[in-house]
Amino acid sequence: MNHTHHHHDHDHAHHHHDGEEDGDQHSHQHHLQGKFRFAVILTTFVFGVEVVGGILSNSLALLSDAAHVFSDSMSLIMSWLAIYLSTRPATSSRTYGYHRTEVFAALINGVSLIAISGWIFYEAVQRFIAPEPVKSKEMLVVAVFGFIANMVIVWLFHGEGHKNLNVRSAVLHVIGDALASVGVIVGGVVIYYTGWFVVDPILSCGIGLVVLVGAVRVTKEAVHILLEGSPKHADAQKVAACISAIDSVEDVHDMHIWSLCSNYLALSTHVSVADDASGSSNQLRQEINDKLQTQFGIFHTTIQIEQPGCPHEGQLLCNAAHH
Repeated sequence: MNHTHHHHDHDHAHHHHDGEEDGDQHSHQHHLQGKFRFAVILTTFVFGVEVVGGILSNSLALLSDAAHVFSDSMSLIMSWLAIYLSTRPATSSRTYGYHRTEVFAALINGVSLIAISGWIFYEAVQRFIAPEPVKSKEMLVVAVFGFIANMVIVWLFHGEGHKNLNVRSAVLHVIGDALASVGVIVGGVVIYYTGWFVVDPILSCGIGLVVLVGAVRVTKEAVHILLEGSPKHADAQKVAACISAIDSVEDVHDMHIWSLCSNYLALSTHVSVADDASGSSNQLRQEINDKLQTQFGIFHTTIQIEQPGCPHEGQLLCNAAHH
């Protein structure tokens, strides 16, 4: 709870710096976009190299790693897109700006990756039945290249993750990819020394499974957001309980919480105030917003405060009386 008090103390001090902070924020966003641009170009290049290498060396493991790199590249592009779109202004026909674009991209990405992993499993089964020869040297060279490229990206984003959820998920993808590359390297070495070509489809299944799990998760999250589901960490009951805990609040109803994209939450609710509530409704609104921001990360709110003597059952009547 200490956290929120701390927030109140510095509230006024904070407002004076808004201008400078926005400037800092903006240059940091720009800097971050530059990093993403580099990472996207590099992963796309690795993807190309692994596809060509996979075809030349006849290694399914490399091709499935390429699918993994493709999923990383997409997640990097989407994180980059989300950062870029968050700087685009809203227009009169798109009052929320373009945040949903990120979710659509995620949905398409997830569905296509589920299909790709299906293809990987199908191919792997074919190869278990009739193992095909694999050129282990080419396989090794390409996998080592992929590993180095991934480590460069991890190093590039070092320290950015704790500030930005998007960056963190992108970095986790890239680390997963580096591990997959290590798997392919080990496989290449084993094939080189033993000639067990069956190692290749075994690896492919492992990597295919990783791709599939990630793809299913992304697809589920995207569908949840598109169906206006409330975010995992901020379901309506928790949030309502949090608001009801404020002294002057009698009751919270008509609450809706939804996500515009993975890190942009919005909420609307009606709050009834007790008869003897001291303090203005503005003050109360400020208090509720502070709680929502610090505890749930909800910055976009519409809060309707209702005075007592206004029963919710007769909501319409009550409003009609004002007209």
